[in-house]
Amino acid sequence: MANTSTRTLRLLSLLQTHRYWPGSELADRLGVSVRTLRRDVDRLRELGYPVDAQRGVDGGYQLAAGAALPPLVIDDEEAVALAVGLQAAAQGAVEGIAESSVRALAKVVQVMPARLRRRVEALRAMTESAEWGGTGGAGEGVDPSVLTAVALACRDNEQLRFSYTAGGGGVTERQVEPYRLVRMGRRWYLVAYDLTRCDWRTFRADRMGPPTGGGVRFRPRDLPAEDAAAFVRGRLEDLPRPYRVEIEVGAPLARIRERVGRWAAVEEAGGEGCRVTMTADSLDWPVMVLSLVDAPLRVVGPPELRERLREVGHRFGHA
Repeated sequence: MANTSTRTLRLLSLLQTHRYWPGSELADRLGVSVRTLRRDVDRLRELGYPVDAQRGVDGGYQLAAGAALPPLVIDDEEAVALAVGLQAAAQGAVEGIAESSVRALAKVVQVMPARLRRRVEALRAMTESAEWGGTGGAGEGVDPSVLTAVALACRDNEQLRFSYTAGGGGVTERQVEPYRLVRMGRRWYLVAYDLTRCDWRTFRADRMGPPTGGGVRFRPRDLPAEDAAAFVRGRLEDLPRPYRVEIEVGAPLARIRERVGRWAAVEEAGGEGCRVTMTADSLDWPVMVLSLVDAPLRVVGPPELRERLREVGHRFGHA
């Protein structure tokens, strides 16, 4: 007999044929007793699937009328992960994937339970994406519940309170008017008006504690930038970074921008080559980005990057 999860999915698949199933026949198809079948049906109901039952000797089961698109069996974190992944693919540069991802995202959201659909649609609507304009970094893990709570607050114009851990480790309590979420590379940022500091600020989502609302609404302020993504880019470019990387690449701009444009600025450099520039806290990040280039490179600066690339090349050569 299949395990409970596999059997439940099989039961759902049979019920989705939209026909009436006598209980004994359905139990035989699943290889279980009628009593186990009843428990599996109850489990589907707990997950939000409307299953009608007819009692008696000839009793059986079928999905309720109007259940042509039953809820999707995923939990909150899986729903967020699915929406984020499809949205990222829809904004990608891989030919044929973007259009398919948009269609898939629309279908997935349509069959989600109303509670999850509301959260995912808020996350989609309140998120902007941007390429890296001059800085790079690997993102830390972000709690999906933080993203959805912030997205809902952005959509509903509701103030948020949360603890925030700065880069130096200090923790402060913040009260803000949230505006938008911005996904940049592997990091998420909240753009918000900080009520304590009376100014617009950006907050890394992975440094935010669990946000709380309280139901206080506000009238949205005018953002001092073209959009939230531009605001985040401007703030990041102003941060002091110990390394400014400049690389000449022997490949067309469009090809290199497709590969590394999310994390670095790519510009024309004359001829068929281009120039890649970025700033970073350490040289490990530029090395990882440059490994995606797949074209002849010449390090303009800094000198430390040349040595770092030699070390990495030597290590890989002996792998």
